[in-house]
Amino acid sequence: MISQLRQSSLFSKARLFLLSILLSWGSVQAEEKVLFSFDDHWLPFQYGVRLSLVSSQSSSGTASNQVIAMGPPGAPDSRGVIYYGSVCEVNGELWMWYLGMGDQDEERRYRIHFAKSKDGRKWEKPALGLVKYGANSDNNLVDLDQGGFSVAGCIVYHEPEETDANRRFKMVFTGSKYPGLLFGVAYSPDGVRWTESPQNPRGANKMEPQGGIKYKGAYLLNGQFGGSPSSPVRSLVTQMSYDFEHWTEASVQGFRRDPIAPRPINRTGARDGEQVHLGAGLWDRGNVVLGFYGQWHGHPNNDRRWVSIDTGFLVSHDALHFYEPIPDFRIIEAKETPDWWLPDGTTRPLDRAPAIMQGQGFANVGEETLFWYSIWVVPHAGVRVARWERDRLGYLQSSKQNAHVVSALLSTNGNPTTVSLNVSGLGEYSSVKVTVLDEQFRPLPGYEAAQCTGPAKSGLRESVTWGDKKNIITDKPIRLRIDFTGVRPEDIRLYAAYVTSEK
Repeated sequence: MISQLRQSSLFSKARLFLLSILLSWGSVQAEEKVLFSFDDHWLPFQYGVRLSLVSSQSSSGTASNQVIAMGPPGAPDSRGVIYYGSVCEVNGELWMWYLGMGDQDEERRYRIHFAKSKDGRKWEKPALGLVKYGANSDNNLVDLDQGGFSVAGCIVYHEPEETDANRRFKMVFTGSKYPGLLFGVAYSPDGVRWTESPQNPRGANKMEPQGGIKYKGAYLLNGQFGGSPSSPVRSLVTQMSYDFEHWTEASVQGFRRDPIAPRPINRTGARDGEQVHLGAGLWDRGNVVLGFYGQWHGHPNNDRRWVSIDTGFLVSHDALHFYEPIPDFRIIEAKETPDWWLPDGTTRPLDRAPAIMQGQGFANVGEETLFWYSIWVVPHAGVRVARWERDRLGYLQSSKQNAHVVSALLSTNGNPTTVSLNVSGLGEYSSVKVTVLDEQFRPLPGYEAAQCTGPAKSGLRESVTWGDKKNIITDKPIRLRIDFTGVRPEDIRLYAAYVTSEK
């Protein structure tokens, strides 16, 4: 019996992993909307529910979540590894571009390195043979001007559908080659051999980017500064391009944290107070864009060593304007991230406040959501991974009787549509009932709460059924009503609903 249960569990995990790949990479001809619990645009009508967000489950105070460490002596990343990079899903793998500096450099010089992984935790540094470091090219350096300058950051866009094979990978980078934080762009057929644009630098204004996606046909690049005069300190700004060469000189200010009147402005300098560090790493989920941003906490003494930085959480529906579902929530906490202990067991002196730095790249791998980051200005700390149960970044919970939510209008385009829930806490005394409504909130016959027979158990993606019906068949827009029911509805945690229509 135990063996059968294990086999069933393994089969369920394998099915979920395969489904995640097919939905993420477009092999399934379906259009999916994700109704996250924290997204009040898609779940606007709420009664008797309370929202909670979930901080990363990564370990604090240890390096147990380190996934890219410094290389051995003589390697180009033997002296330090920081992220300031990207992770993309490519050909069934995760590819990472990160920054490293080696022990053969007299000066502080970071170069772009390449790594790949199947699971986001164990990473391989392949010997690319492209760039010599010392007398050896047996390393994982990518060829961007043969590593001839120090790179401050890189954001990689992967477009397998690009008709020009030499431009299927695109990069925005900053570094010593273009002073004043002007950015350059480069192109690659394979992600490791890069050719700069002859028109570099591209940015017309000082811009320190760390997030970017292609969204509805336009390339978006966000970071801090970027020519936005309305905030005198770090805020999230976005620039746009349709050809990756010509970028808007003007920026969209999408999110700020500094005091705005009538709140008192007590700032003592450019490093003091609440700010947004390096914009946000973005995750396009189709109908919603999620962002992890640098939550800068400046000290009144204006000393960078006293600045602490957590990771905050943003939501957007146009990839330009962002808001926090719960203001100032720390989705990844910086506390105790520097190692506490020296090799001899004594405590390590604290030489600066704990601070972490986000990059560009999220992934759902099997039953987990992963995001990578590094420790700000601590090169020996390497690249680390934060993790959550899959898509469980937040949940709604019943706070009174008759608790329920109703979605915004959802188009099915007249195609068969299924609903699945990411939910926990279901059992003998707690259940959810899903009703399909029309635009005017009237139940569709056959899809009412009384007919709802599933999901019967908790899970990351459990199907909703109405008797023997799994597909919703209608040529009109619909709404979903999700009720928290049973003797103990407060046990239920609703993380997300997935609405999938065949094309």
